Amino acid sequence: MELRPETEADWWEVEALLDLCFAPGREALSSYRLREGIPPVPGLSAVARDEGDILAGAIRYWPVRIGAATALLLGPIAVHPTHQGEGLGAYLMRSSLATARERGWERVMLVGDAPYYGRFGFDRLDLVEMPPPTNPDRVLGLDLVPGAWAGIAGKVTRAA
Repeated sequence: MELRPETEADWWEVEALLDLCFAPGREALSSYRLREGIPPVPGLSAVARDEGDILAGAIRYWPVRIGAATALLLGPIAVHPTHQGEGLGAYLMRSSLATARERGWERVMLVGDAPYYGRFGFDRLDLVEMPPPTNPDRVLGLDLVPGAWAGIAGKVTRAA
């Protein structure tokens, strides 16, 4: 499996994978309103391709703000059904989080299932508020730098 940064040439193929993996109406989620009109973070959004150059998985990151603080919004992450259960999702997570840390990002957040993402170190962000109708129990964060989420509170807004 080859992991490489997502390019413009990958965009529509990734969108087709997301349509396959997620329910119709995924773009109505509050996280999509934070992404509209803003490109993914260059070099962090990545695709995984198999030996036949077929898209097997993808992960995207977007910049957001919480008050004066900046953060990465992770998501979506998707693995093609023919590659699920192979550890590709975990590989995408760990690789991209390491790259984010290397590039100087301090914190990352996502909206997801705490038991699943907890294995990567994500914890609930009780003081961070995603736009409605997001379930607050699903707003999770990870320090890429120790203590990066300490004192960060408020509404998540679009990056400038």
